[in-house]
Amino acid sequence: MTTALITGATAGIGAAFARRLAADGHNLVLVARDTERLRAQATELHDGHGIEAEVLTADLSTDSGIEAVEARLTDRVSPVDLLVNNAGFGNKGRYLDVAIADELTMLKVHCEAVLRLTSAAAGSMRERGRGGVVNVASVAAFLPRGTYGASKAWVVQFTQGAAKDLAGTGVRLMALCPGFVRTEFHERAGMGTGDIPGWMWLDADKLVAAALADLARGRSVSIPDPRYKALMSLVKLTPRSVLGGVTSRAGRSYGPK
Repeated sequence: MTTALITGATAGIGAAFARRLAADGHNLVLVARDTERLRAQATELHDGHGIEAEVLTADLSTDSGIEAVEARLTDRVSPVDLLVNNAGFGNKGRYLDVAIADELTMLKVHCEAVLRLTSAAAGSMRERGRGGVVNVASVAAFLPRGTYGASKAWVVQFTQGAAKDLAGTGVRLMALCPGFVRTEFHERAGMGTGDIPGWMWLDADKLVAAALADLARGRSVSIPDPRYKALMSLVKLTPRSVLGGVTSRAGRSYGPK
């Protein structure tokens, strides 16, 4: 049985990855900040699917938290075959309305932690000649809209570049770029969602199924829904000056309240 490590595993997309991978027979290492929720999740997945579910409490906004996960990813006795870098959050407010300390914390989790954990996992995987990394980004990566989008753009560019460098090693890397997903993400950030059209919402379990299929196909970027694929195709054709105004208005309509 192979082992998958998932950060931000207790809710949303991370929890959907845990459910799907457990159902497929993978042992799990579940990473998040809330030990009690992790233990409850691990018990449920073990009892429901007969897999081993290990709990690792870690705050990826801290060096000690990142180091703890790095150590687990480089464990040669119990190697990790798939890493899902899912942990992340959004800040409520526009640029300069958000405290710089909060912006830096976001970059720590979205960029530094992703870089360090991907490097730890991919190095071990390359030695074994197999493995995969899914870095959860967002369609916001393709839009000129704030620090969140900028951090996710970094995730996409980093993942694509690393995937090219590791081509032929047996290690696959993929950036997953979902749109709006019904999770705890917006509620925890204090963001209103009432104005978001129903057609823009994605189901986390279906998203994960599409993402894993794209990983198996060897894709380095996954936009796992036809609606968002079409939207991002339009984005590529739209001048950046026009796109900036559109995303600003959309942010006021669909963003934090």
